[in-house]
Amino acid sequence: MCAAREGRWGRRRRALLLCCVLVAAWEAAWGQLRYSVPEELPKGSFVGDVAKDLALELAALRARGARVVSQGRTQYFALHANSGHLVTSGRIDREQLCRMLEKCVLRCELIVEGEMKVYAIEVEITDINDNTPSFEEVLVQEEMSETTTVGSRFPLAGAQDPDMGSNSLQSYALSGDEHFSLSVQAGADGEKRPELVLAKALDREEAAFHELLLRASDGGEPARTGTARIRVVVLDANDNAPTFSQAVYTVRVPEDVPVGSTLLSVTATDPDDGTNGDIKYYLKKATDTASKILQLESNMGAVKLLSSLDFEEWNSYELELQARDGGGLFDTAKVSISVTDVNDNAPEISVRSALSEISEDAAPGTVVALVHVQDRDSGGNGEVRCSLGEGVPFRLERALDDYYSVVTARELDREQASEYNVTVRAADGGSPALRSSAVLALRVLDVNDNAPVFAEARYSARLPENNAEGALVLTVRASDADWGQNARVRYRLREGRLRGAPLSSYVSVQAETGALYALRSFDYEEVRELELWVRAEDGGAPPLSSNVSVRLLIADENDNAPQVLYPPAPGSGSGAGAGAGAGAGAVSGWAGVELASRSAEPGALVAKVVAVDADAGQNAWLSYELAKATEPGLFRVGLHSGEVRTARSPMARDAARHSLVVLVKDRGRPALSATATLTVVLAESVAELLSELGSAAAPAEPAGSLTRWLVLAVAAVSCLFLAFLLLLLALRLRRWRRSRLPPPPSGTLRGVPASHFVGIDGVRAFLRSYSHDVSLTADSRKSQLRCAPGSCCDTLPARPPPDETDALTQAQPNPDWRFSQTQRPGTSGSQNGEEGGAWPSNQFDTEMLQAMILASANEAADANATLGGGTGTMGLSARYGPQFTLQHVPDYRQNVYIPGSTATLSNAAGKRDAKPSGGNKKKSGKKEKK
Repeated sequence: MCAAREGRWGRRRRALLLCCVLVAAWEAAWGQLRYSVPEELPKGSFVGDVAKDLALELAALRARGARVVSQGRTQYFALHANSGHLVTSGRIDREQLCRMLEKCVLRCELIVEGEMKVYAIEVEITDINDNTPSFEEVLVQEEMSETTTVGSRFPLAGAQDPDMGSNSLQSYALSGDEHFSLSVQAGADGEKRPELVLAKALDREEAAFHELLLRASDGGEPARTGTARIRVVVLDANDNAPTFSQAVYTVRVPEDVPVGSTLLSVTATDPDDGTNGDIKYYLKKATDTASKILQLESNMGAVKLLSSLDFEEWNSYELELQARDGGGLFDTAKVSISVTDVNDNAPEISVRSALSEISEDAAPGTVVALVHVQDRDSGGNGEVRCSLGEGVPFRLERALDDYYSVVTARELDREQASEYNVTVRAADGGSPALRSSAVLALRVLDVNDNAPVFAEARYSARLPENNAEGALVLTVRASDADWGQNARVRYRLREGRLRGAPLSSYVSVQAETGALYALRSFDYEEVRELELWVRAEDGGAPPLSSNVSVRLLIADENDNAPQVLYPPAPGSGSGAGAGAGAGAGAVSGWAGVELASRSAEPGALVAKVVAVDADAGQNAWLSYELAKATEPGLFRVGLHSGEVRTARSPMARDAARHSLVVLVKDRGRPALSATATLTVVLAESVAELLSELGSAAAPAEPAGSLTRWLVLAVAAVSCLFLAFLLLLLALRLRRWRRSRLPPPPSGTLRGVPASHFVGIDGVRAFLRSYSHDVSLTADSRKSQLRCAPGSCCDTLPARPPPDETDALTQAQPNPDWRFSQTQRPGTSGSQNGEEGGAWPSNQFDTEMLQAMILASANEAADANATLGGGTGTMGLSARYGPQFTLQHVPDYRQNVYIPGSTATLSNAAGKRDAKPSGGNKKKSGKKEKK
């Protein structure tokens, strides 16, 4: 039978082994590996041969990139690439990972990235005996009465072992004393619970303490042991009652004793030991007031103060105390506490009646408050003295025994103090004295007794011209020391007129804010300064007001471009160059045409560009530059004078006809500009000039045509007739203009013709004259120039007699006729301090300037229809020859210069009238031409 049983058991084992092998082969086939390792292995410990178990080649495993991934943040395992082994990544503590679990399994996956395959791996962590049983308390104290019966059981705290299985807690053992034994009970969950059993009766007189040692052991190899000490205290039996040292305790305390102080302490004794000798004190009987104020310390027998004592409320307390030991025996005693009075009450101030507001014009002696003062203390502690704070216009008067009145001591001023906090102080007669105070808040009502005061004595502001309508100019501010409606300031303009219109049409003031706004766009050329008054008025009854002066200065803006006076724009015409009918086009074609000799030296004056700017200051400073030229290097323009001069001597290869575009700019920001176009013809004779101009006007017409010359002759006669008519018209216009102009001041220079002045804002500017004697012949290639001595003077001479032929002599500048800096009209292009000034400030003055220049030119030509005065010249200039009319010749008398400079005016017209007809004269913008 035994053999049969062994055979059956062997077959079962083989079948079980075969089943395990089949399961392992199935799990390997499906990519499932299981390994088991003990805990606490070092890092890099072998877990399993993954490459072998999964039938993976090591070379392919390294090439395809295999790695182990664990769930969670901590990686417990890693794959060794060279060997294909699964190893630990660090120490693994089973108790930390799987505490209280019977089986601890960690899962991870092997990922072969090249084949995109994943294999599951399970590693079971087995337990080792790495933990010792431990007690929560290594020292346990038990108390037992000496009357405890034998066989009594006392439960003990068990030990704890986190290991599992046989490595966990297995047994307890007790040693140390024969009076006690150990009993171990098994719980329902299999937990072992130790109990202390009294084996022998205790006797305190024999041994008051018993020391025991409890040992706990696990089942590991080797076994681990933990211990705990047990101390048994034997308690004595109660056979004596406590006894107080006194039957009645009496104490006197002041009422200001601090809270928490011990008023007295009672003591009782008990000869027993242990709990039988421990005495506790209890409050057996006390009134409700005493139980709220006093507290008995049960262990020490001290009577403490819970809250403040008050002699005025309660002056004595009676208590009955009891002392009780641990066995229930007790004794009683009485306690009497008397309270003595101290100065602990400050005077009390009560405001019975008070005003919150008072007018600042209230009469002195006005009652503002009625206060009541008392002190609950008695005797000297209850005597009260009252006073007011310093620096207030009030005083204290006694009304009744405990009543005081607060009255005004003088007149009030709200502007100095709008409110008062009157402090009423009271002090008693104690030592030290106690004080109290009360504050009366009193607001002073305003009376309108202060006029508005402006922040500045005088306001001024600058406003650029062309401002937007409604632009803010400045803000005036006035303050009123009053309050409320009396301090509400409103602003308005005082009546006035400017240029026939009320000031309210120019500016307005915002009544609430004092902001001054411009109602219209100002023009510096019309209004340069504005004086007005602003009134500030408060809202009192009656209202008070004050005035302030406001000066508004209009700042000039660069809003006027330079205006070219010479050469005139094409098609605009001039006094001697305008025509009508068939000749109008021909005349306009000659405008801006200048003649320059081919033999001219560098720096020779060719023409002068005259321009004015209606602006002032820097905005009216003009500069000239050559913007465009047919031959850039042949001519140059004076930066400040506008004079066109030759930069070099003309050459044979230079063109005969040159077009110059001169750019005139001011110095405003941004700068404004204008252009003037000049045509300069290089010729040695008038015939060449006419030939060049004729070829330019009609290049396709055959030369030498008799019909053309007849037409030109008729046109010339017509032009002369029209010029005569225009001259008459200009004379009429000149006389009419003179009748409109105001008479010259008495301080004008005598002996200077009126035609040499141009009125600009009441200041007369001089027209600079240049005199040259030029002799030309129609068939000569040379010209002769003779300059009269002193033709350019530095002083203003008196008018010479008609027969005087010499020019005005040079002299030092005459300071008598110089004008102030603000009265000097400036010439176009003037930049230095001597020549600075203001040009016409509006369009009307500019037109007047042009008309006066034209009238001066016509008046100078009245005596002789031609510039040379020779017979048969048809009014031609000696510079241009006998075939060129006056209207084709530019007149440099349009150039305007500043009075007060070193340049002076020469009476060229008188000289011209007195010269013989042997030579023609032409005015030039250069003082001397060589």
